[in-house]
Amino acid sequence: MMKLIRLRFIRIALLALSLAMLLVAGAINAVHIVSTVNEQYETLQYLTDNQNNFSKKKQGGAFGSEKFSATEDSFQQGGKNNHNHHMQAALEESRYFIAIQNTDGDLLLGTGSKETDYTEEELLAIAGRVFASGDGSGTIDNYLYRVTERDDGFKTAVFLNCESKRNEIIWLALISLFACAIGILLALILVSLLSKKAIRPMMENIERQKQFITDAGHELKTPLTVISANMDVLSMDIGANEWVQSTQKQVANMRKLVNELVYLSRMDETDSHLEKSVVDLSKAVQDVAALFEGMAEFNGKNMILHIEDDIKVSGDEAALRRLVSTLCENAVKHAPEDSDIQISLTQTGKSVMLTTENAMKEPLGEEALNHLFDRFYRGDESRSKEENSGFGIGLSIARAITEKHGGTIKAKIVDSNRLQIICLLPKR
Repeated sequence: MMKLIRLRFIRIALLALSLAMLLVAGAINAVHIVSTVNEQYETLQYLTDNQNNFSKKKQGGAFGSEKFSATEDSFQQGGKNNHNHHMQAALEESRYFIAIQNTDGDLLLGTGSKETDYTEEELLAIAGRVFASGDGSGTIDNYLYRVTERDDGFKTAVFLNCESKRNEIIWLALISLFACAIGILLALILVSLLSKKAIRPMMENIERQKQFITDAGHELKTPLTVISANMDVLSMDIGANEWVQSTQKQVANMRKLVNELVYLSRMDETDSHLEKSVVDLSKAVQDVAALFEGMAEFNGKNMILHIEDDIKVSGDEAALRRLVSTLCENAVKHAPEDSDIQISLTQTGKSVMLTTENAMKEPLGEEALNHLFDRFYRGDESRSKEENSGFGIGLSIARAITEKHGGTIKAKIVDSNRLQIICLLPKR
């Protein structure tokens, strides 16, 4: 029990810390991405708006012999006029180029462009693809671009290289993920070291509850025995009496409840001893199920067995027989009349699977299914209204025995309205 609670505490604490770190890292990266993208668009817009600062130096009459000057000084002067010092700094760090297309479709680069990684032919090829597409803005290769048309019919495209900014985003994301991984690892180590101390008060409280149940059970046995003996004597003196019989029945129920609580408390103890041996589980299931076949038939129910031969496990035979008895009793008790009850035992991988399946008198909701193995829980109204409905502790005992043997047990709904309880035990 302590191990399970400790593992659950570690999982929850680690999950909470991991989510917090990932949310912080995600927020930082999101803010960085948004600010970087906005800065890139602002820079592109600034470059586009300042095309009027171009100075055209004509060398000859033909367009092919013209050179267009868009010097960095003109951009900086425009920035000074607009008092935009931040944009000046952004331009100094940016790589960009400008392409111009005349009315005949010929292309030239504007001088003053800051792009050194590509040749003039490569830049013109990129610009040609943009002009051919007819798009006014967008992205191409590593560039953001925007196309404007001048009054003289010429088209100008401004291209801003985003490769360095994109790499910054990727590097920040990788560094954040690496930092989160290191943080989660350190958190795992720290939580593992402190988990025992953190759950110690809870475990002490649980141990006190177990001790109380055990002590109370032993103390209740004596008065219950006295009451039962007195009822027997009274019955011999006055003969059959409904009040005496009712009292004897309640005493028997109370004695059964006390025994089950003490047994469950012992199963939950970390140092409880199991007399383990090699158990022929196939024979144990056959023997126990045979005891309930008559009960099922008497109540108009049909029990069907599918038990593989020679399945052996390592465990406490008495406890395993009680596990099988509890599951069979639960299926027979809560199945409606004229229905089939299936009990199966098979080998699957490294586990042995014991399964009970029965129809239900009333549908079992998801909430009830999740609490089916809790103590004193009876999920549907039929379980509470039946005269012999029990105390809602049988499946808790089944879970305790299963977990004590290193197995798992779960319940699920199949075929719309059939309850299937699956118990997995490790092979011998």
